[in-house]
Amino acid sequence: MSLVENKSIVRVAVTQHEPVWLDLERNEASTAGAKLVAFPETWIPGYPAWFWDRPVDFDLGVRYVQNSLKIESSEMKRICDAAAVNKISVSLGFSERDGDSVYISQALIDENGEIRMKRRKMKPTHMERTVYGDGSGDSLASVIELPGVGRIGCLSGWEHNQPLLKYFTFSQHEQIHVAGWPPLDPFVGGSPDFWSMSAEGALNQSQTYAIESQSFALHATAVLSESGIDVMRTKSSPIMGQPLGGCSAIIGPDGRVLHKANTPEEELIIADLNLTD
Repeated sequence: MSLVENKSIVRVAVTQHEPVWLDLERNEASTAGAKLVAFPETWIPGYPAWFWDRPVDFDLGVRYVQNSLKIESSEMKRICDAAAVNKISVSLGFSERDGDSVYISQALIDENGEIRMKRRKMKPTHMERTVYGDGSGDSLASVIELPGVGRIGCLSGWEHNQPLLKYFTFSQHEQIHVAGWPPLDPFVGGSPDFWSMSAEGALNQSQTYAIESQSFALHATAVLSESGIDVMRTKSSPIMGQPLGGCSAIIGPDGRVLHKANTPEEELIIADLNLTD
């Protein structure tokens, strides 16, 4: 009797790129032979960092709603068509527009261009609530089987420190977890400064998630340049007020960082995962 051939190798890609800030039309990405590509939290049209500097910005608030992505839209269709043409599954983090309300959303699009799962962040974090609405019960069932990939699930940002939400997601038997994060400041210490909101703290949360769930974790973060800061008028803000490199990574089921970007600059991280691990 011979052993069955191992067909559990899945090539994945994690993005570490800058969005085209507040511009829905110009967001595109490409991959290199991966079966799944993961994008950060609200990569379309970018994370609205100004609310950490000032709670209300009427002009940018309106512009942000207008450039958020509707599920039923030509822009979403183009993304789905690109997935189908390239035969790749996509985990997309985006600001979802529903009427004139917006939500921190994630969608799993299969290699045929079909949206197989769409969820909203259950409880936006702190100042995020000045812009985004809450998710609802239908956002709890966030793990699905993608052909040729495995059982994939998603959470956004500080959802990774909500124990009951994590437990419910674990119970759906993830093999690969997409952890979507915004641009992240490095921890410098002092007061005020929150390690749990830093690049180091967020990576720790994704590593802890991988250990607890025994899944691979695709830790997806965005880059923030001077141009993004200029658009959102956040220069010198204590959070996202300076240019930030990405800190994306691929984490193993035991919590170790298997792959990360070579530099903080824009880069696509490619790895072959053995799901039997």
